[in-house]
Amino acid sequence: MRALIIFCHPKMDSFNAAVLETVTAHLDAVGVEYRTRDLYRSNFMPVLTAHELDCYLDESCNADPVAQDVADVQWADALIFIYPTWWYGLPAMLKGWLDRVLLPGVAFIMPKGEGDNIRPGLTHIKRIGVFTTCGASWWLTQAIGAPGKRMLTRGVRSICAKGCRTVYAAHHLMDSSTDASRARHLQKVARKMERLTT
Repeated sequence: MRALIIFCHPKMDSFNAAVLETVTAHLDAVGVEYRTRDLYRSNFMPVLTAHELDCYLDESCNADPVAQDVADVQWADALIFIYPTWWYGLPAMLKGWLDRVLLPGVAFIMPKGEGDNIRPGLTHIKRIGVFTTCGASWWLTQAIGAPGKRMLTRGVRSICAKGCRTVYAAHHLMDSSTDASRARHLQKVARKMERLTT
């Protein structure tokens, strides 16, 4: 297993950073090779430029601006996302990473004829882990439709290998969380990681 961790939080003293530490400690313990892409610390530019949009369908050049990210995705057979849920969805930084890195010819194959659909391009990705924090309750998140969760566990997963193993854990009511609730959540993250790596 080779895991690419996409970490997206502006503060390194956040609870999301504690989740990252739990995830990497497990990967270290079981001997899994991994790379961490810290979007904020690396100053990732999430905005898809006009030039990139012009080149979007041209697989000879569309990956040039994000070549290292694309290489990391192609190296990995597992993707792990760690981020806060804001407005029920992904932070702009993480959504921008999806927009700019999961490109035609990298993440999916464009349709060839009229009425055709895109085809999966991440068939080497066999596992996805999604770990997030939410200010809203579980019930409210479900009522809204959990668009962030769906984007990763359904949208990204749909272009991965058939039977891609997927784990998900969210700490809801983060703004009223306690030391005990956060400790329980980190234990849950560790259990989900065991499931992901076995």
